[in-house]
Amino acid sequence: MSDNKPTVGFIGFGDQGAPIAQAIADGGYPLHVWARRPESLMALEGHAFTTHSSVSELAAVSDIVGLCLREDSDNLQVAVEGRLLENMRRGAVLVNHGTGLPQAARELARLAEPYGVEVLDAPVSGGRAVALARQLTTIVGGRTQVVERLTPVFRTFSKEVIHVGPARSGQYGKLFNNALMMMNHQNVIEVLDLARSLELPTRPLLDVLRSGSATSFALQAIGPSITSENVHHLQPLELLDMQLFSGAVDALGNQARTVVERAIDGARRLDELTAVVGA
Repeated sequence: MSDNKPTVGFIGFGDQGAPIAQAIADGGYPLHVWARRPESLMALEGHAFTTHSSVSELAAVSDIVGLCLREDSDNLQVAVEGRLLENMRRGAVLVNHGTGLPQAARELARLAEPYGVEVLDAPVSGGRAVALARQLTTIVGGRTQVVERLTPVFRTFSKEVIHVGPARSGQYGKLFNNALMMMNHQNVIEVLDLARSLELPTRPLLDVLRSGSATSFALQAIGPSITSENVHHLQPLELLDMQLFSGAVDALGNQARTVVERAIDGARRLDELTAVVGA
């Protein structure tokens, strides 16, 4: 990296990727982008950026490359088949902001090592509304020195940057976070089921739960962030995350089964919860 702000390449402009890229550009970092579908770059209108015609071209000019793609297989396709790693500079840093398996994060770091490229797994938590407010929590796995170098970039879109540990730790942190949120959603559903059986009015009870010691982000998010309008978009993503969580803790066997099952149940009933809260 030069004495000036490092050049940041970015790939992946979905619900969270686009706001992250916007924040990086507005933070004064030279932003270079590539998109499989050029129309997705419309999300960056009004922000300074340079478009490239290939992954290789973007890689060659970037000190840092951020990926915010849907699945681990997408990362590998871009990094290997798209020749991203092959064309990145030695000492450059590849950052994965997507959610995936810790095992895949470690594999990406292994593939990057021969090219002298550092890799951080840095998934984000908070959802689209929080991303637009630039208040995400960024959960980072990787070498301490590299995390420290990139923290100013992360702070352009984050309220918290938490270094959890070595490569793959960021993904573990994100998956445990999501699993506990889904378990909390299941808790809320079960409490409301009991209340309805007693014919208690739902809305005042929700006011109590949100204002009292029982409150949680999972409870607060129903309504403002998770609504009947977007739940059918969010629910498959949460179920995918719970599948990833199950795969991440599979080696623990029966020790993890209760947590996994409860988290999956919470994700499956997310639409039911929004319907009850909105009633």
